[in-house]
Amino acid sequence: MKRWPDDNDRAIKRHLQQLRLRHCDVPAIYRSLFRGFQEAVARHESIPSRVSRRTLEAWLRDRAAHWTLNTFLHRAGITDRFLDFLVEDGSIESNPIAELRRAYCIKDSATILRALIAPDSDGALQAARQLPPFGSVLGELMRNHITMMRTRGYRFETQERIFLRVDRFLQTHPELADETVPVMLQRWASARTTAQHAADCARLARTLFKARYHLDPSVPLVRPDPRPAQQVARQWRRPHIYSPQDIRLLLDMARSYPSPCAPLRPITLYTAVTLGYCAGLRLGEIARLNLGDIDWRAGSIAIMETKFYKSRILPVAGSVVDALREYSEARRQAGAPQDRESAFLWHDQGGTRYSTQGLSLPLVDILRRAGLKPPQGKTGPRIHDLRHSMVVNRILAWYRAGINPQERLPFLATYLGHRDIHSTLVYITVTQELLQEAGERFRIFGARCLQSPEGVQS
Repeated sequence: MKRWPDDNDRAIKRHLQQLRLRHCDVPAIYRSLFRGFQEAVARHESIPSRVSRRTLEAWLRDRAAHWTLNTFLHRAGITDRFLDFLVEDGSIESNPIAELRRAYCIKDSATILRALIAPDSDGALQAARQLPPFGSVLGELMRNHITMMRTRGYRFETQERIFLRVDRFLQTHPELADETVPVMLQRWASARTTAQHAADCARLARTLFKARYHLDPSVPLVRPDPRPAQQVARQWRRPHIYSPQDIRLLLDMARSYPSPCAPLRPITLYTAVTLGYCAGLRLGEIARLNLGDIDWRAGSIAIMETKFYKSRILPVAGSVVDALREYSEARRQAGAPQDRESAFLWHDQGGTRYSTQGLSLPLVDILRRAGLKPPQGKTGPRIHDLRHSMVVNRILAWYRAGINPQERLPFLATYLGHRDIHSTLVYITVTQELLQEAGERFRIFGARCLQSPEGVQS
């Protein structure tokens, strides 16, 4: 194991190089913070390569007396990540903050940091303790079922979240430990009266009985109740189909988006809107694009290992390729890495790829600035409605070209990355233009079938 605190701040230099900080003032601030923490550890610890909770708590209390709460949490969080680096680097045995997170089942470090500067830190930690995941009487069954389904290739993320919710409910109601599974599910279903909760209960009942059936085939399977899911579907918001004028407005707003600290962001958002509308990509697919996924010669985009573990190669129009080429040149001039595995939508301020949320927030802001979405709240058009609009406009184009859309639905499902056309049908929102085109097609091809040979309607 390497010795820390070390001479000449070698560990600090290695950590700063790994962070790749772009602003010229930030490395000096980080270096000063880490040196102060390193000096505190050297004063209090007699055993090399060890940071005890007592030492950490003393340093945190001292810093909390000099910094505001927001500054304290921010800089203490930076120090927490420095400790994680030292553990990975082999310079210290463990990070006491990470140990406390595991011991008290707390995900975020901010809760731990607040508790450590409280007058009674042990009491504050105990009050913040969270329930352990899958600690209920059904916890082992649910955990094993998740593991089995993932070994079969399923992500099983939504089901895991539902499992965790019912697991926490059962841990807070220990009186249900001796009851049967139907009684447990009935009590959980009565805890809330929302339609979504009822649908989650129906899905959970089906999944739990399947998990028990895999262990004991004599357990009867429960037939799914479709009514809760149908009730939720009736409450879904109707997608907003963007008109060509809406899209032009969004593109103009993206081009002029105010971003003085990140000059590449406006054209990045312009490119994201282009990919969402013209290629029907999900926001997560746009964020995960790499530079090597663009085939400039073939004019196509490779979407790798997305929803349902599906990969696909999408041909795109020449105008979309031109927009992608323009952005590629802009990111090159901004100093973005040019290797094939680097992020295509590159954040010039953070020096890394955009996350899904990092794209969603400014894109929603563009919707608000364009007047398409209210200034506050979740009502109004969504970014995902670009995908719905792509489907409706593609079917309109087929109608106008004299093509039967029903024959092309399997191709459209493949293009969108769906498992079958049933998922694609959800995206077909009936608009007035679509009704007119469908009615015109019926008039041309179907009206003759309603007439008798003598020309009299039957």
